[in-house]
Amino acid sequence: QLQASGGGLVQTGGFLKLSCTASGFIFNDHAIGWFRQAPGKEREAVACTGVSDRSTYYSGSARGRFTISSENAKNTVYLQMRFLNPDDTAVYYCAALLKKAGWLRQCFNRDGMHYWGKGTLVTVSS
Repeated sequence: QLQASGGGLVQTGGFLKLSCTASGFIFNDHAIGWFRQAPGKEREAVACTGVSDRSTYYSGSARGRFTISSENAKNTVYLQMRFLNPDDTAVYYCAALLKKAGWLRQCFNRDGMHYWGKGTLVTVSS
């Protein structure tokens, strides 16, 4: 299971930190990704971490503003978001996939993830 939390209402330029806590599977054997879905749009990948190797990867819209990190002892992955703007308004989801060959490509493909948590809503006001 995955549980995302930390969403809320923030003004343009603000910061927010999301958390994703995992249970029921071997955390270090998986990659964790953050996705988001804005109203009327498809779910898109934001960031991914390999967890055990602490590798991190970002989509173009997230690079330079968002930071994904993990606290392996707590089975938790974070998404620190900075300089938020209204285009970042979306429901944010975390998802996990078992790491095998080609896992990084899967981590940026919503159809490639194995487990999903319920989302947390982030609203950025102008």
